[in-house]
Amino acid sequence: MTPLKDGSLKNKINKYAENIGFPLSNIFVIDGSKRSTKANAFFTGFGRNKRIGLFDTLVENHPIKEIVAVVAHEIGHYKKKHIQKRALISIINTGLMFYLLSIFLDNQLLFDAFFMEEESVYVALLLFGLVYTPVNVTLSLIGNWVSRKDEEECDLWAVDTGADGDAMLAALIRLAANNLSNLTPHPLMVFVHFDHPTLLERVNAIHSRMKTS
Repeated sequence: MTPLKDGSLKNKINKYAENIGFPLSNIFVIDGSKRSTKANAFFTGFGRNKRIGLFDTLVENHPIKEIVAVVAHEIGHYKKKHIQKRALISIINTGLMFYLLSIFLDNQLLFDAFFMEEESVYVALLLFGLVYTPVNVTLSLIGNWVSRKDEEECDLWAVDTGADGDAMLAALIRLAANNLSNLTPHPLMVFVHFDHPTLLERVNAIHSRMKTS
């Protein structure tokens, strides 16, 4: 990670952050091109030490307005408290898993179900993994649904707070092309595996918000 050089891009991002009251301390560029052609950005940090990370592929292949729109989306996760919400969900998920594990770890019914005559903590861990799989799949479906809602909320929040709507649309389309995204996935595939809305869903939602604003 290297600090973003002074210039128009840095000034535009800092100006946007200042306008929405976001205490941004640093903006970094990541050498993502060494590992992938995909472009991305993310927000990290607590308190006053908030930072924005931009993939070098994003900086090199997108106009400034599009990059600012992408940054606005990432800041939206902070403003909408998605980070805290996801951390809480993760803690609850982990707590539930360990609670169920404590119940099954020395439960004879678990061994009887798999026709095991002798108890073993190692076998119990393996069997619990099999039993917990449906629970984990269910929680994953719920988590993906929540994530898709959060991503759509951040798209709209970015447009509402001054990001260029047309630039946001152009950025999403360009990102989808560069990342080789499936533009017409089956709805069942989206429901089971996608943690982001499809490109068409995001474009339609932004178009609707731009018409009403």
